[in-house]
Amino acid sequence: MTSSMPVPYAFFDVLADAAEKQTLRHFRINIAIDNKEPDDFDPVTDGDRNAETAIRELITQSYPTHGIHGEEFDDVVGTSPFTWVLDPIDGTRAFISGLPVWGTLIGLLQNDRAIIGMMAQPYTGERYFGNGSQSWLQDKNGTRRLKTRDCFDLHDAIMATTSPKLFKAQENDAYERVESCVKLARYGLDCYAYAMVALGYMDCVVESGLKAVDIAALIPIIEGAGGVVTTWDGEPAHNGGQIVASANARLHQIILDTLSNRAGSRLLRT
Repeated sequence: MTSSMPVPYAFFDVLADAAEKQTLRHFRINIAIDNKEPDDFDPVTDGDRNAETAIRELITQSYPTHGIHGEEFDDVVGTSPFTWVLDPIDGTRAFISGLPVWGTLIGLLQNDRAIIGMMAQPYTGERYFGNGSQSWLQDKNGTRRLKTRDCFDLHDAIMATTSPKLFKAQENDAYERVESCVKLARYGLDCYAYAMVALGYMDCVVESGLKAVDIAALIPIIEGAGGVVTTWDGEPAHNGGQIVASANARLHQIILDTLSNRAGSRLLRT
């Protein structure tokens, strides 16, 4: 981490430590679950709210000019180019099911560009960090650099999505074109799937309906490990929507072409 970084890496650890104290108090405990969407099931717990409150307080104390955009509370409009994007428990459905594939997402934008991100999984003791140029995993074994897999053929790829039910109508047709080509598809991993792409165990994630809080922190981690994250039409992904994260640029283009059903996409596969 260089002195040119607007926020030191150590501060992300401070934020993750504060969130961890709140989330682990509620994990695998019978807790009250509220539903934010009366026409669907979008759960939220005291773990979500308390963790985001703890993170927000620390940011406000240390960087009072920074903006804050979080999952559970109203935006804070800053006076600097920097905005924090927070999801205290990404994967609340996994959280309430007792599955350790949720994570705390802490991202920093500079003028709408995701520049630093952390995904912390406190139950397993993993923290994934990236600045767009380099990425690291910090766990019980120490700290190591992340590198995506050299997978250039969709037929060899291991992919993930939170659920195929995310996709409706034409979206579903596009997604099915991709899944029908891959070697293996896994569901229900939320932010943990993106971490596995950066770590080199999975090759792509294809999703839809994401919010900024679901993806902004993960972009610098994937990119710093050698991967690519965009929308389905190849645009910047920091605002969410239809998202593709891939291990490398070549595989990424194949997936974009397959989603759009562009003629010749099969010819790009080796």
